[in-house]
Amino acid sequence: MTRAQIFEFYRRLAEADPAPETELAWTNPYTLLVAVALSAQATDAGVNKATRALFERVDSPAAMLALGEEGLKAHIKTIGLFNTKAKNVIAAARILVEQHGGVVPRDRAALEALPGVGRKTANVVLNIAFGEETIAVDTHIFRVANRTGLAPGKDVRAVEDRLVRVTPAPFRAHAHHWLILHGRYVCKARRPECWRCPVADLCRFKPKTPAPPAAG
Repeated sequence: MTRAQIFEFYRRLAEADPAPETELAWTNPYTLLVAVALSAQATDAGVNKATRALFERVDSPAAMLALGEEGLKAHIKTIGLFNTKAKNVIAAARILVEQHGGVVPRDRAALEALPGVGRKTANVVLNIAFGEETIAVDTHIFRVANRTGLAPGKDVRAVEDRLVRVTPAPFRAHAHHWLILHGRYVCKARRPECWRCPVADLCRFKPKTPAPPAAG
């Protein structure tokens, strides 16, 4: 896409949803960190269901350590890979207490040093909790960036780097949310809903998916 087309792409997404937010439930930077770590290979809705009671009881690394690994497992056993995730969350809580005074650091390297926290999770926390202009590339964003021609790349890091370069300044803070929501609800993996897409005329995907036949 040209610079003008990229600006228009984001402008339309912004017009449709001026203040997009994550669909994960969280109350502070620590609960956000936990929720994002638990969301790997799981749906936001599934994570929210599992953490509803958990976050009423636990909202800090110290409280997580007090709950313990087995206690945490009881809350998140409906989430995929819950054994590994529980182990990582407890280990991360211990590091946060011992090395960061129980506070989630506003620092990429420190975040990525936590067990179970990779670049994508760090980007989400930096963006949502601290307002950093980061873009966390998940499967939805990777698909949208490549399919539309917005920021094609062979892997998630290549797509992230290109998105950071081409996203106009007014849209950087919310770019992550607009793209993930567009991929989740419109530019779907198996059957993109091109007939109701606000950026269909800017998109490089062909052939466009036609609207389903009217019922009745």
